[in-house]
Amino acid sequence: MLELHNNSTEQVLVQDSRMSLKPRRVDFDATWKLLKETLEGVITCGSVQRVTWNDRFSDVYKLCTALPEPHGDSLYQSTKEFLEEHVRCLHQEIISAGEEHMLEMYHKHWERFNTGAGYLNQLYGYLNNTYIKKQKYSDADMNYGVFPVDADCLLEIGELAKDIWKNVMIDPVKHKLVVLLLQEIAKDRTGYDVNQTVVHSVVTSFVDVAEYKKKSPLELYQEIFENQFLKETGEFYRHEAARLKADCTCSEYLEKVIQRLDNENFRSRKFLHSTSYAKVTHEVQTRMVADIIDFLHGECKDMVEQEKRKDLTNLYILLKPIHKGLEVLVKEVESHIKQQGIQSVVSLKNDPTFVEAMLKVYHKFKELIADVFNNDQAFTGALDKACSAVINHKPQNSRQPNRSPELLAKYCDSLLKKSTKGVGDVELDEKLSGSIIIFKYLDDKDVFQRFYSRMLAKRLIYSQSASMDAEESMITRLKQACGYEFTNKLHRMFTDVSVSSDHVVNFYAFLNERNAALGVNFNILVFQAGAWPITQQNNISFHIPQQLEKSVRLFEEFYNKKFNGRKLTWMQALSNVELKLCYLKKSYIVTMSTFQMATLLPFETSDSLHFSDIRTSTDLPEKELVKQLQTLVDTKILLTHENLVTENSTLALNLTYSNKRTKFKIMAAIQKENPQEVESTHSAVDEDRKLYLQAAIVRIMKARKTIKHNNLIQEVISQARSRFSPSISMIKKSIETLIEKAYLERVSGTTDEYSYIA
Repeated sequence: MLELHNNSTEQVLVQDSRMSLKPRRVDFDATWKLLKETLEGVITCGSVQRVTWNDRFSDVYKLCTALPEPHGDSLYQSTKEFLEEHVRCLHQEIISAGEEHMLEMYHKHWERFNTGAGYLNQLYGYLNNTYIKKQKYSDADMNYGVFPVDADCLLEIGELAKDIWKNVMIDPVKHKLVVLLLQEIAKDRTGYDVNQTVVHSVVTSFVDVAEYKKKSPLELYQEIFENQFLKETGEFYRHEAARLKADCTCSEYLEKVIQRLDNENFRSRKFLHSTSYAKVTHEVQTRMVADIIDFLHGECKDMVEQEKRKDLTNLYILLKPIHKGLEVLVKEVESHIKQQGIQSVVSLKNDPTFVEAMLKVYHKFKELIADVFNNDQAFTGALDKACSAVINHKPQNSRQPNRSPELLAKYCDSLLKKSTKGVGDVELDEKLSGSIIIFKYLDDKDVFQRFYSRMLAKRLIYSQSASMDAEESMITRLKQACGYEFTNKLHRMFTDVSVSSDHVVNFYAFLNERNAALGVNFNILVFQAGAWPITQQNNISFHIPQQLEKSVRLFEEFYNKKFNGRKLTWMQALSNVELKLCYLKKSYIVTMSTFQMATLLPFETSDSLHFSDIRTSTDLPEKELVKQLQTLVDTKILLTHENLVTENSTLALNLTYSNKRTKFKIMAAIQKENPQEVESTHSAVDEDRKLYLQAAIVRIMKARKTIKHNNLIQEVISQARSRFSPSISMIKKSIETLIEKAYLERVSGTTDEYSYIA
């Protein structure tokens, strides 16, 4: 058999280079007789010698260039008649073979004819290029002209052969072919062996015969086979779904449906054209999943509550392709996470360890979503909503604020204090990262900021930070989560501590220049009033002990000389000292507050003093003095009747006092946050919120000039969301306040529109 290549045209021209290419007279009948004999060998893939092939190639050229008129029309028509007669003969053979062998015979003749048509197209290359293509409409004509896409025009010989096969062979037997094909595929579904090559060849022939068509090459395939196949596939799997649903548990049903999908997907690739793969899968999904989706949704709750991972994975795979198929499953997952979270933390709502309990829930379900739902965005969103609901949960009918921001701040404080034991740098870093996860879910981030800054201030003032690197790392994380504005004051607090160290160095240089001695070791922290969460209004004044007067006076002189115009306010309530007790059997060095020291110093000249004497000496308010003295009584350094300090108490030094440690602190009670501080923190947050909302409203009004009430409300909520969730009533009050302050006014003639007053 002759093997023909794409470069056969070039070979012929080289071999026949001595032959004249000038047009000349040609006897069409004689030439066609020779050509027809060769065509029979080519179309049946028979044996054709190379010399014969080359001669026939030349004959085609001669006929197309003949004088006085080319024989292109006659050649085209004669070839068409030859092919039609050939296909009719093949059609009779296929019919004669009977239904039992029809597919095999069709496959055999089609494969041979299709290959032969390809060779024939090469043989007629000159006719195709010079005669047929000139009469064809161009692509531009098809796309932009007035001609129909599949206008009736001459086809290239290869296309003509396939068109004849379609008209003469397929059209008369297409219904019988499709019935036989569907029977074979049905056998394959039930486990019988079928000839894959034959079925695939017959099916794809419906595409191959029309592939030359520009815009509808699949029309025949879809019309005579695909539509019927999809219909029968749907019927088969509708019955299969009903059978499996009746015989299996839901878990078994899910596995079998996935197996059926895999099998049908593989079957499509064995038998069908590639454009059918997705359609077949969709049909199976529709009949076995979408049609019984209510049943599957009904099983979601039980699967989620019992966390049946395998079943949930299968359910996810099946529901994902269905429109809105995952909605119920996502809601059940969200509800389950929320329920688990509330159960885990409800008993810990007054304990900072609720953070670790919540993180345990978060990491558990984050891993489950990654493993079962492939980190699907819908389920990740459900996790976020559930965690946010748990962390910001408030008991019904409770007016108490949500305590999560406060407890998270306390949790961070416990991690960053020196008292933290057995926590390495890596573990500390992981715990701080975990606290940021909880922080991102907080609605009231501004409340956290207030509590965190208070606790940070105490750590810095009393040198309680375990690691300044860890402190800065935490602030950096907060900055990444909420922006520079959120952590601006925290950064300034750190800067103040650093600058204060320089002040101390410069102060001692100043003393050396004066040859002045303080008589005590003196360290100072100078803070910017706006950066630190310290209210000067509540600052307590008292008589500074004589031992400290010189230090205070000289530092003020030094500071005023260096920074002209700045005012120092001494926060003695935050100060502390190291006092040496020398009146006992052994000496003790005690770290205490400045107020506690001031109450003890009068005992240098007397072992026993009345409450009024101490008050005269210190000039502390009665309530504050009682608190300070009670702390000293509780620590057994002072003694009084029934260990309870009142304005009538007489206090005496405990001359028999002893302690296992020679150096200790008695400041813990003073540093501990009390309910009043918590309440004042929330009050400060409320005031900040009012100012924030007013500023946001003014910004919006400046940009918009006029705006509807509802639009203003929505924009304010959008701007405030990163810090807190403002209530509608709070926004309305801020609007009324700004109207009173003449920043904006209601537009005359309307009830729900405001304008900005420039």
